[in-house]
Amino acid sequence: MQYKYTVLINATIGLFMALLDSSIVLISLPTIIRKLPGTTAFDGVWIIMGYTLINATLLLTFGRLADIFGRVRLYNLGFAIFTVGSGLCSISPNGASLVLFRLIQGAGGALVFSSNAAIITDAFPVNERGKAIGITQVTGTAGSVFGLVLGGILTATLGWRSIFWINLPVGTFATVWAYKRLRELNPNRGAEKLDYLGNVIFGLGLTLLLVGLTFGSISGWSYVDYVQIGLGVLLIGVFAFAETRAKSPMMDLKLFKIRAFSAGAFSNLLAAIARGAVSLVLVFYFQGVLLLDAFTAGVLLIPFSVAFVTAGPLSGYLSDKHGATLFSTLGLAVSAAGLLWFSFLPEGVPYKMLVVPMILVGVGGGLFSAPNLTSIMNSVPVIRRGVAAGMSSLLFNVGYLLSISIAFVIMASSVPLNVLQEIFAGVTITGNGLNAAIFVGAMHRIFLLMAAISVIAIIPSISRGARKQR
Repeated sequence: MQYKYTVLINATIGLFMALLDSSIVLISLPTIIRKLPGTTAFDGVWIIMGYTLINATLLLTFGRLADIFGRVRLYNLGFAIFTVGSGLCSISPNGASLVLFRLIQGAGGALVFSSNAAIITDAFPVNERGKAIGITQVTGTAGSVFGLVLGGILTATLGWRSIFWINLPVGTFATVWAYKRLRELNPNRGAEKLDYLGNVIFGLGLTLLLVGLTFGSISGWSYVDYVQIGLGVLLIGVFAFAETRAKSPMMDLKLFKIRAFSAGAFSNLLAAIARGAVSLVLVFYFQGVLLLDAFTAGVLLIPFSVAFVTAGPLSGYLSDKHGATLFSTLGLAVSAAGLLWFSFLPEGVPYKMLVVPMILVGVGGGLFSAPNLTSIMNSVPVIRRGVAAGMSSLLFNVGYLLSISIAFVIMASSVPLNVLQEIFAGVTITGNGLNAAIFVGAMHRIFLLMAAISVIAIIPSISRGARKQR
């Protein structure tokens, strides 16, 4: 078998595993909040956000390490750490420990994500990269479909701890296979030093911002929360300023001088903000308002992921022939239409009316993702692909975190705390109809805002223009 297909299969397993884990945890979250001792709605949000936060914090450093020490080497290490983290999550005694163990999982995931697109780009010729990246993303997203159903089945039959067991055999196999079969194709390893200070400033700033937003929204806004948010924004600004003067910056800001890169990166950030919280909000609606079990909720969410899987490979294939601008921009417009549709659906609407906007948002995401990532990777020199992949993933993760935070702030600001805790735990809502209507109203505001952000993302997407492929 040609080596490029070995890379493709292994990289696909990596994304499949990560997205499988993401959807399994998401669909099981109400059960975890209800069953794991001492777990609050705040813990539940951070079980999701903690994993992504550590990804966002470490991605650029790991991308730099991959360029220096070898992309395959760190990719293999990531599989191993992710597998160990999964095992630890399965034995968590309380909500706080589960958040901690999810951080270990996130560190492993960051190692995998920081090199995934780069090793595929190294292995495939330029006229096949869009198709290859599209296949990995779509197959990975198939993992999220499988995870929705499998998570519901495992949670209902074996308990929520079993959702982490699935990662153990898959992760062990992928770790061993990657170690034996993958090899380095990038001989141009850099000699830069790591930007430890930049990493600390960025990680601390992002953490303070997110903690201030989520804690303030659920406990009532105080000066401490405003100070945390202000310090977080300030530190992120200091980080951006310091990176322009660092000898070996964590974020290579010079890449933003490349129009195709900056357009793809910023549209990626905005698209993640627009779509990141969709599944989370629907999970709480299905399990917390409609009081469906985890399995049923997972099945009802399948159209969202299937639509992504259907549109992704076609978009990746066509973008190899016709360029990324048309398909990525069309994807954002279709997503905006689906999000806007969600914002007008009344309480108690039949499920068939929810399917249409789910399909639109899924198709839009599939049309956008592969062409946009291919455009980003093709726009940079070979030796900078590890950093470019890390920066792209970083902006996506930051967008996802902001999306979850924004949605949580809107929900917590609109719904009484005791009701919100019941909704997040998937138990009977106190006051029933009135409180359900309040939650649906918050959903409408969330989706309307996300639709507007998706429309704004069209601006950088159409500005990328044509650029010679590398």
